[in-house]
Amino acid sequence: MTEFAALRAKATAMLTGAPFDPADPSFAAPLARLDASATALRDTIDLSPGRTFLWPDLPLKGASGDISSSHQRLRTLATAWATPGSKLHDDARLATELLNALDFLYARAYNETKKEVGNWWHWEIGASRALIDTCLLMYDVIAPEQRAAWIRAVDRFCPDPDRRTNLTNFSETGANRADKALIVALRGIVGDDAAKVALARDGLSDVRDGGRNTLFGYVTSRDGFYADGSFVQHDTVAYTGSYGVVLLQSVSAVLGLLGGSSWEVTDPKRAVILDAVERTFAPWIHDGLMMDSVRGRAVSRGGYRDHDAGRDTVDAVLQLASGAPEPYATRFRSLAKGWVSRGRFVERSGIAATARARAVLDDPALAAASRPVGHHVFADMDRVVHRRTDWSFALSLDSKRIAAYECGNGENYRAWYQGDGVTYLYTDLDHYSADYWPTVDSYRLPGTTVDTRPRDPAVSVSGTGTFRPSNAWAGGAVLGGYGVASLELMAMGTTLTARKSWICLDDAVVCLGAGITSTDGRTIETIVDNRGTTGVLVVDGVPAQGAEGSSVSSWAHLEGVGGYVFPGGAPLRTLREVRTDTWRAINDGADTGGAGGPVSREYVTLWFDHGADPTGASYAYLLLPHATAEQTAAHAGVEILANSAEVQAVAAQQGKDRLFAATFWSAGEAGGVTASASCAVLVRRAGDHVSLAVSDPSRTVDTVTLTLDHPAHGVAGADDTVTVRPGRNPTITVELAGSRGHTHTAELTVGRHREG
Repeated sequence: MTEFAALRAKATAMLTGAPFDPADPSFAAPLARLDASATALRDTIDLSPGRTFLWPDLPLKGASGDISSSHQRLRTLATAWATPGSKLHDDARLATELLNALDFLYARAYNETKKEVGNWWHWEIGASRALIDTCLLMYDVIAPEQRAAWIRAVDRFCPDPDRRTNLTNFSETGANRADKALIVALRGIVGDDAAKVALARDGLSDVRDGGRNTLFGYVTSRDGFYADGSFVQHDTVAYTGSYGVVLLQSVSAVLGLLGGSSWEVTDPKRAVILDAVERTFAPWIHDGLMMDSVRGRAVSRGGYRDHDAGRDTVDAVLQLASGAPEPYATRFRSLAKGWVSRGRFVERSGIAATARARAVLDDPALAAASRPVGHHVFADMDRVVHRRTDWSFALSLDSKRIAAYECGNGENYRAWYQGDGVTYLYTDLDHYSADYWPTVDSYRLPGTTVDTRPRDPAVSVSGTGTFRPSNAWAGGAVLGGYGVASLELMAMGTTLTARKSWICLDDAVVCLGAGITSTDGRTIETIVDNRGTTGVLVVDGVPAQGAEGSSVSSWAHLEGVGGYVFPGGAPLRTLREVRTDTWRAINDGADTGGAGGPVSREYVTLWFDHGADPTGASYAYLLLPHATAEQTAAHAGVEILANSAEVQAVAAQQGKDRLFAATFWSAGEAGGVTASASCAVLVRRAGDHVSLAVSDPSRTVDTVTLTLDHPAHGVAGADDTVTVRPGRNPTITVELAGSRGHTHTAELTVGRHREG
């Protein structure tokens, strides 16, 4: 067997899962799903001699999505034909139909003489990848002249990983570069072309342009992986859970495919991808699903929800593990085993993914990684995630650096507030996947403070577009497993401004807002929660009756979710309603559009009404995930020290430790901590140690000095950017310039034995 033949067998196995035992009950469901999809496509394909399309809903009359979707459907049929155990395996008549269909598409719609019309992606990635996959799956029955023709089409639209074909000198980055590298590698393998395989390998490292757009490096602006774990695509969008997943899938496939071959990827910086599994992706996976906070416009895709994105991520990690060195390989497999065993991976996984998952589930020597506990501030993409053993909390911020939202190509029509401090609380596996995005009130996303003005659908003038506010302040600081985050809201298109902070603790998230001001004559609201649930709502111990309610309340409890505490009482508004809409109403894209049938869900909404034209309004509430009504009513241990437009600060007892967290919007003092300039601060006193974390979410401060009102006479450690002067009132000076909002830390000791 030649090396190319061996690579073709390897690549085909990646698509079909071979070898596997079709009689194994684990594969009954994925085989049935494949057969159902393939049979439905075969039953509806047009086989008539004078056909002008393959499927009537893809008429091939100028829509680029029709071309890519037609090729993708043929790939599904080819996969069934090539997969042992499928009802269509080795079906000779189907093979003939497929080859004729590919000839038809080549002659009519997709060949080397065609010009790109519509969305470039359909031509250069969508159709090219599906076509070359089909060439692999059916390699042994394709005539040489057919293969040569189809390769010419792929070469026309995806000749290399480095450039956008339809633009002059536009360099590919991120997921698009990774996708094209995989396509070119597969094209080289199908065509026995060593130069093409080498071009694909080198494209990952961007050898052509000296590594400027390498996938194996960290960036400090625009697209790619950042050292803090952020992943950005389209210059300004937090896209770990969408484009980031695509990149991981494609790079994992190329590394696994070429591993051990003459074209093995040997770039010493490929560790960036290996490290990204735990640094970039794992924090956002909650029991196998990918959190929506980092999925951008993909949240509007009814056919691809959080569990689907999570499944693809986990499967990519498993593929990467197959070719990764130790200790990465074992850690990756352990993570995947935990995600698969706790999540819904097997419910809709394909045969190849099922085979990879079964390998880790059936390994008795491999321990499943437990749920993580920690706090992560992704300063370079304005995202925060807080993890505890039985719940997760995510926060979407925006700024002049990171887009509030992305829309376009018919997607994400109600995206208006998706970056304005939206809070995501994960206490189960269903909430955001069960028709959340078409049915939730998009004017009332949890965590946001909004102007109640009517909005037109969010659209982009051409292709996809991003929309950024003018504020500089967005981000936070992390200390151990705790964090403080803040956003200076400057709402686009209105005069609304507000200063918002979140403090993430062991059993609670403290949510503060101040300086809420508007002059547009419209009501301003802050949304505490907007939960899809039929659970009982209790307010101050009394079950809520009727659809709407309003009262000055101290606490509330929502069955199946947890509690809400309103320190000092607050004018709480509540609403229970059934909401009905369609996925197509938020996404009617050519190949992503949702179903037009109605979906319904019951919601409980809690919010504060700040009235029209508020001046300096404020709010304060605590989220208590999984708390009982009794625990909510009795909750203590958190003290709000300040909640103004100058400083928002909290003191909390966390076990034996005392935690102070604050957003200093300007120089000031709170809780015995004085700041010489604006910053985010955490201080934890644990025994005879005092730990401190500082960041500059505004990225405008060069230096800040903090003074503590309690003694510390020693220094156990400090970042290079931190200078500590111990004493009765120790001072900590932090060089913040150029740190892009990242956290600086120091640890002091109370005793004198380590003075210095």
